[in-house]
Amino acid sequence: MNNGEGHTIYFLGIGGIGMSALARYYHSQGYTVAGYDRTSSPLTNELEHEGMAIHYEDNPNLLPALIDFVVYTPAVPSDLLEFEALRQRDIPMMKRSEALGKISENHFTIAVAGTHGKTTTTAMIAHILNHSRIDTTAFIGGIANNFESNLLLGKKKDSVLVVEADEFDRSFLQLHPDVSIIGSIDADHLDIYGDKEHLVESFNAFAKLTKRNIIAREDLDIEDSWNRITYGFGEDCKYQIVLGSSGNGYTSFSIKGEGQDNFKIIIPMAGIHNVLNATAAFVASRRVGISRNSIAEALHTFKGVKRRFDIRVNNEKHCYIDDYAHHPTEIKACLQAIRDFYPNMRLTLVFQPHLYSRTRDFMDEFAEVLANADELILLGIYPAREEPIPGISSECLLEKVKLSDKKLVSKTRLTNLVSNEKPELLVTMGAGDIDRFVEPLEKMIATW
Repeated sequence: MNNGEGHTIYFLGIGGIGMSALARYYHSQGYTVAGYDRTSSPLTNELEHEGMAIHYEDNPNLLPALIDFVVYTPAVPSDLLEFEALRQRDIPMMKRSEALGKISENHFTIAVAGTHGKTTTTAMIAHILNHSRIDTTAFIGGIANNFESNLLLGKKKDSVLVVEADEFDRSFLQLHPDVSIIGSIDADHLDIYGDKEHLVESFNAFAKLTKRNIIAREDLDIEDSWNRITYGFGEDCKYQIVLGSSGNGYTSFSIKGEGQDNFKIIIPMAGIHNVLNATAAFVASRRVGISRNSIAEALHTFKGVKRRFDIRVNNEKHCYIDDYAHHPTEIKACLQAIRDFYPNMRLTLVFQPHLYSRTRDFMDEFAEVLANADELILLGIYPAREEPIPGISSECLLEKVKLSDKKLVSKTRLTNLVSNEKPELLVTMGAGDIDRFVEPLEKMIATW
């Protein structure tokens, strides 16, 4: 009998990528799962098809009569009517991070942290372990193409757990990692941390939770400790990367470490950032005893993650790529990788800024990296959990971008604009609801 039988869990914000994976996990354990989200999406439609009851109206009358506990995301506003009704019913409530932390208590856990690259690295490790026949449960912050899901379910109670360690709201401090990865620490979520120094403090607190090995990129402000393993391009790294060649959709590099000769890896991806992601996944997989050859085989067959350098159309006339990048560092890395793959194509970038606070905090940095496109089509700021901030807008950002071919466009006009321009190389970027345009744009561009 499954341990959740006869119990109901209610999810506030069930449609989020992390919340939906958790909902799927509990549903697989025999729990009755229900939830609320602001709008329906392909992901919530999938959850409903899997047997979860979801509604899209903030209405306490639609709450299940019996609820054992509630899982909520910090993105849900505190004045939500259902939130208040659940509090009045005195039902146990926990954040998504707390629920994930409780799950990690009972598994050997590999936790992947960093302001960028978490999802791709987590998906890589999950694929490597699964390819190597290691029983694995993985919570992935995107749809991994190798699994067509954001959740990989192990068959045993003691399966290895691979999970993203999210720094937002200090969520990763709820986890119990045996092996942790820290791949990047760039200033972000300053609405939570105030400044980068406090962000770094939080990452160091996460590192101290790690029971066995901390796998950290070489140039990060992670305190020295007996269990830290460094990787990167420097000669002092325990795992040193030696770049090879790139082309035809593949990038090759070698890893020098463990007292052995350089070991060659070929990944079907572009960009230095993905070489770093793959190296972190390599080191983590070695910590659980997987052979170098098995890791290389898996990385060679890694299919990526939806919305991470996601090539949707690639024919003789047109190319369309979609990416989740929403921070200046991510945008810069992605655009450089695209330039490496398609050096002779004119790049039209559609970007949707995410959060007023992030746009405010990195206005100049956004303006600088967005100018790396040949043409910029800018959408309005996606607010998510925030109220507008006076003086912060896409109009202000556009004015700062030093690019002659730039324009601000409403979402209602985007598809027609792209149809009229028929760009040679189109890139859509952002973490908001720009994802709703991906399939329509893909279908349209494929017919040109």
